Amino acid sequence: MARVEDVPDGDDALGRRPPGSKEETKTLLTPGPEHAKHWAKMYRTGIASGASSVLSTVTAFPLDSVKTRMQAYKYRNFQECVEHTYKSEGIKGFWRGAVAPVFSVTAVRMVSFSIYQRAKYKYSAAIGKATGSDEPLVVVNRPGSIPTPFTILCFGAAGATAGSIITCVSCPFELTKLSAQISTLMAKSNTSSMDDPVRSSYQHKGTFKTAMNIVTHRGFFGLYSGFRLHLLRDTIGTAIYFATYESTKQILVKLQGSDSPTSPLSVAVAGGFCGLASWACIYPIDTAKTHYQRNCLSKARGSPVQRSKIEFFRRNQYRGLGVSMARSCVINTIFFSSFEFIKKKINQLPDPILEAEG
Repeated sequence: MARVEDVPDGDDALGRRPPGSKEETKTLLTPGPEHAKHWAKMYRTGIASGASSVLSTVTAFPLDSVKTRMQAYKYRNFQECVEHTYKSEGIKGFWRGAVAPVFSVTAVRMVSFSIYQRAKYKYSAAIGKATGSDEPLVVVNRPGSIPTPFTILCFGAAGATAGSIITCVSCPFELTKLSAQISTLMAKSNTSSMDDPVRSSYQHKGTFKTAMNIVTHRGFFGLYSGFRLHLLRDTIGTAIYFATYESTKQILVKLQGSDSPTSPLSVAVAGGFCGLASWACIYPIDTAKTHYQRNCLSKARGSPVQRSKIEFFRRNQYRGLGVSMARSCVINTIFFSSFEFIKKKINQLPDPILEAEG
């Protein structure tokens, strides 16, 4: 039975000493340029995911804004939503609420990818031990290999683990972003009720003030409105996301006859496709979450909030799906291309510390 440790230069091979050991901690606390390279190699997953997340989020944010508006309010089509947003809010309207996601999505992705990276090695070892055969990650790194049920299970389980854990951090940020994106539409709603001042109070506020406004009207736990739907969406969606990315990349590498598991074309195509696959599967859950969170934002604390049902295969639950899939394709193509490129460059850096000890 082959294990990941038996594969030379594995993706998470950080050197002879395990991360977090006393020797490792002592080394990192010693200043010097050579230690910066060593640190970069240790935390390359976080560095690569953080830098790539900023780039992809800023580039595709207008599509995310349009998607959210089309889910929350009834526009006939993409063009009508774009035209209405431009006329009522100007070009800045498409980036309204972008500050929170740039920081939150970057932080969330850094943590999410780190959790995923560690989880897939744990699951790979557990599957290898349970089956008595080669670990899934050994199979994946073998030239010419194709996905197996165990490799898909490994990536899916690791993705679900990362998605479920990170929801605790991402939910308040996503609610704040949604509030900023639809604040003008909420204020201009045709309905008239005692909740009008609440709906109007979200206009023209920055990220921090929007969050404080939610706390004012809904209490601290108001920042976690829609948490269960968010948890369900991210657990399922992230499992599909990573399983699709890793498996598609593996297939494309085999078709290309490439010796590298991260050839640029396979990474770009797999990145775009994993976003399409995950959103196609979870979109009604995301729509239900958006509706429920919009209803929560429109109500004062103590007011009853209408629940949203998850309804698959109903046309009105897929409003904005095309925009969302286009956005996801763009984001993930940029993200994974940048992520794998940066990580590969960091891997190529010399590690003076390990070389000196060798």
